Amino acid sequence: MSGHMIEVTDVDALRLHEVLAGLGPDSVSGQTTQNSLRHELNRARIVPAHEIGRRVVTMQSRVLLEDADTQELETYTLVDPEHADYDARRLSVLAPVGTAILGYREGDVVEWPVPAGFRRIRIRKVLYQPEAASQDMKERNHG
Repeated sequence: MSGHMIEVTDVDALRLHEVLAGLGPDSVSGQTTQNSLRHELNRARIVPAHEIGRRVVTMQSRVLLEDADTQELETYTLVDPEHADYDARRLSVLAPVGTAILGYREGDVVEWPVPAGFRRIRIRKVLYQPEAASQDMKERNHG
């Protein structure tokens, strides 16, 4: 994954550290995936949820991704491992692409190693982000 600075909400960081702590060394996600997520969380700038940028991929965000090599488009919602469901387009944060996109923003290209080299994905659009939706709701109710 790239060395580009990422941002993760304080709420997501706490929850993801809990998820990692609850996984055993023989878990389905595997040590490599767990270590990748730990690395990303350790290098992230942790920000209060109400201060996260609207175009940043957070947990529960629905994103439009573009394969940088094939231009294929796919939409996913980034979720905790227990809510992952490929058929429903719910992507686990412990999946390589899930870990890769966490904390990046619209327009960023992220890459990570795969057996054949590197896979590159562009975050085309954050279609829904819970923090932005919550802020919009507060503004409507108080504005």
